[in-house]
Amino acid sequence: MKTYTITAEVEQARTAALEVLHHNRRGPCAGLPRTAGWAYPEPYTRDMVFTFFGIAVSGDEQLVLSMRRVLEVLAKNQTGHGHIPSLAHDPENLGASDTTPLFLVGVSIYRQLTGETAFLQEAAEKALTWLYYQCPSDRLLVAQLPTSDWRDEQWVLGYGLYVNTLVYAGLRMFDRHQRADAFLQEMRHFTITCNYMQRHVHEGLTVKSKPYYACWSYKIYSSERFDLLGNSLAILTGIASPSRAARMIAWIEAECDVMRERGELASELPPNFFPFVQPGDPDWRPRDAEFNKPGDYHNGGIWPFVCGVYIAALVAAGRYQLAEKKLYALAQAVKPSHAQPLAYGFNEWLHAQDGLPKGQNWQSWSAALYLYALRCVEERRTPFFEEMRKKSSREQ
Repeated sequence: MKTYTITAEVEQARTAALEVLHHNRRGPCAGLPRTAGWAYPEPYTRDMVFTFFGIAVSGDEQLVLSMRRVLEVLAKNQTGHGHIPSLAHDPENLGASDTTPLFLVGVSIYRQLTGETAFLQEAAEKALTWLYYQCPSDRLLVAQLPTSDWRDEQWVLGYGLYVNTLVYAGLRMFDRHQRADAFLQEMRHFTITCNYMQRHVHEGLTVKSKPYYACWSYKIYSSERFDLLGNSLAILTGIASPSRAARMIAWIEAECDVMRERGELASELPPNFFPFVQPGDPDWRPRDAEFNKPGDYHNGGIWPFVCGVYIAALVAAGRYQLAEKKLYALAQAVKPSHAQPLAYGFNEWLHAQDGLPKGQNWQSWSAALYLYALRCVEERRTPFFEEMRKKSSREQ
């Protein structure tokens, strides 16, 4: 089997990523890790769990201990009904749709890493029960309120792809296979494209004319703009069949080539969301002019942590050479810093049109997902998700 030859730049970025994670390992909030090196001292749950992807493959015992500490505090601060708070140390900071399924993913990764198969079992059971009650139709797919996942400046209505990929992962990881099988079938229903709903027709997230899944759908409404994180997770978890994954990746790369030709994309890495929402579009909001311009932030910014998940998805789909190319591009993208003289910025997000960093430096998840992407490319496998895809493939 051909193996990946690590370049000096790729290896230097690995060393820098570990430095970032160690710097952020203890913060001012109950001694829990901080989200970023300076600007975000709080332990945001979603950021923390995404860091587990990289921490778990790092082999670093101190970082693994911090991972366990976060999970234990999340379990302690879980609500009576099973919901996981948005800030790990604050049981009153509630309302996010992605924190509870992310908690399940984090617990499973820790169990797979350590062999502690019963770790936080009671909290995991409560989290699963919470998710069972998040479907308005009392079926399977969960719904969310606007801005209640990681995209605080982008409204996701109803059944969001990103959140539902995480719910699916949690079901598989906790052996709820019968429910997961049914969940997979429901996700594969098409979005509704007419102006009315027929009786007994259940909407899904599959776009009839495209190889990817809709960003969200609810009744007769949906967004067919492309969500890179949700679709990458769909490939990684096996929601997308191998044939759909292949078509999706080809489509992503072709669309990015077109954006580069138009001057909309300066990087070899894909934006988190496209086509960008433009002024005058039905889903453009006045607030976007200040916080979410085309190519900025959630409206097409380049997020290193999301690109790390995309690279893992490329490996899952067997696109090893393309994954190597994107990993090298990511090693370049994590260098620039915003307003601070750093050798490696590991910034939050970069502007699509020029690739300049616009967020906060030394983001934990930017560093951790670089480590995870590198390990996936090195081993040509995706730790913690291989068995899940095998189980998913039986239902394709």
